[in-house]
Amino acid sequence: MSDIHRQLNDSNPNRIILEETFYVLTKKNSTFRVRLTRQGLILVKESETQTKETVIPIKDIIGCRCLRSKKERSCSCQSLPRSSLNVVDENSGEQDDSDISAYLYVYAYILQYNKDVPVKRERTIITLRFRSFDKYEDNNKEAQKWRLVIKMLIRGENPNPSLNSFGCKIKDERKLLVLCNPKSGPGKGRSIFLQKIAPVLLEAEIPYDLHITKYANYAREFVRQSNIFNWSAIVLVGGDGIIFEAINGLFERFDWEEAVRTIPLGVIPGGSGNGLARSIAHNVGEPYTTNTTLPSALSLVRNTRTLMDLVRVETTSQILFSFLSVGWGFLSDIDIESEKLRILGGQRFTIWSLARLIGLRSYGGRVWYLPATNTPVHNTHDVKKPDNIEIPTEMNLETQTGRQRVDSWYSAASKRSAYFSATTNSSYQSTADSGPDENHKNNVRMYGPPSQLPCLNAPPPSNWQCMEGRFIMVHASYPSHLGEDCLFVPEAKLNDGIIWLVIIKADATRSQVFHFLLGLSDGTHMNTDCGDAIQMLPTRAFRIEPDMHEKGYMTVDGEHVEYGPIQGEIFPGLASVLVP
Repeated sequence: MSDIHRQLNDSNPNRIILEETFYVLTKKNSTFRVRLTRQGLILVKESETQTKETVIPIKDIIGCRCLRSKKERSCSCQSLPRSSLNVVDENSGEQDDSDISAYLYVYAYILQYNKDVPVKRERTIITLRFRSFDKYEDNNKEAQKWRLVIKMLIRGENPNPSLNSFGCKIKDERKLLVLCNPKSGPGKGRSIFLQKIAPVLLEAEIPYDLHITKYANYAREFVRQSNIFNWSAIVLVGGDGIIFEAINGLFERFDWEEAVRTIPLGVIPGGSGNGLARSIAHNVGEPYTTNTTLPSALSLVRNTRTLMDLVRVETTSQILFSFLSVGWGFLSDIDIESEKLRILGGQRFTIWSLARLIGLRSYGGRVWYLPATNTPVHNTHDVKKPDNIEIPTEMNLETQTGRQRVDSWYSAASKRSAYFSATTNSSYQSTADSGPDENHKNNVRMYGPPSQLPCLNAPPPSNWQCMEGRFIMVHASYPSHLGEDCLFVPEAKLNDGIIWLVIIKADATRSQVFHFLLGLSDGTHMNTDCGDAIQMLPTRAFRIEPDMHEKGYMTVDGEHVEYGPIQGEIFPGLASVLVP
């Protein structure tokens, strides 16, 4: 076994796997020793007076690519010095064969802290220019060796000890199915994916198939009818609606059990609410507000999944699987009635909340629930702050050549050249112009785990509790957030097996409801002393029986369902989602 293989198989995170000396020509006597360990990429800047070390953690590196300099086009201004170096793939046909250098681009998104609190990620590109040898093939061999080891460390893998060299290719069997709703929220789903997500996937060299939906329930039909095992994950770009469609499409498959076990969901926020995307980031302590799409992009790259609870919902006419909430009253009224303001994005909820607060409504009925016993106590996510690091967003280093240097160093990491033409096997497909399946409700069966509850026309079990009267709102939620700025249940986890039932009784005052709404942005809405007028109850199952002499709205994950009796039960860890 070679020394490098022995080092890679050593569990010591500080053992040096690869090491090389690089230079920055634009700065006199600027020398970097670059080391690669399990800990990360270590940049040691040495001078006559001091040595400074910077660590880029492996967990913050998403990918790396080997490239060549691009052949210059002849023009009348050729005598002018170049301000940047364009790069291309090795066999593009546009490479500059006169340049013997091999370039390794390392892409990282480094977590930045403020007073021990993670606040944002800084995109950083480290460009390593290998030119120690007089032939491109030899320099490229060195660059490819570094690339292979970095890729393996990112994936938490060791190279096969039987390999004789590092000249092999990384085999990544992943390919993502991307379903994008271009009309979600303010209608920017397509641009969000192409401008903010696709470049990150390109840096990580992850291929995908992109499908743009054209009508309601397209995602549901696609997931139900397609061989989804051709992909490693289903990525949903849009709002809560497309997530709802995909999840229920999974449970309309006869092989639903294998599908939900093997195919995780990736969530890209592009709607008005984006509650699940925000909950995922919140649960893992990932900064969200500074860049709402980056946590989702990183989750696709890292391929780390976690289990997520789903709730089986039953109405008098259908069975549904819910990932977010079931609502009756105030919040459901806002959700449905504000649809006419969808173009405003999330602001539509704020505007309509004020309208409904002025014209406050209440609804008669009964609420049954099964209390959750032994409710776990959750601590806030503990994030350890790393050593203080100062890393420029672009760093360009090169090895010492064996011959005299006659050229100067040009940056190959400008923003313009950061996104290279893709060689990954990705595809873009707009859906066919055909319309929805009009017979959907008649010829589709809902599968999934069997219910443990009595049917809706039978009385609840004796160990259930009941409230009867008039209610301003009853809302059952499972993740922490109902929307990007709505921290509904601060202590909720993605897989805690709890339905959090928030009940506002009709005797709550407008002032109490107003302060409840104000507190939703930071999770302090339950801190106000409201007696029993506003309650939050941890439950395992619930049933709502509205007075059918009145009219109102009921929603499941923001989708309008028939007004009438409805019940739900939690199925812990039934699905899985990708997390950053």
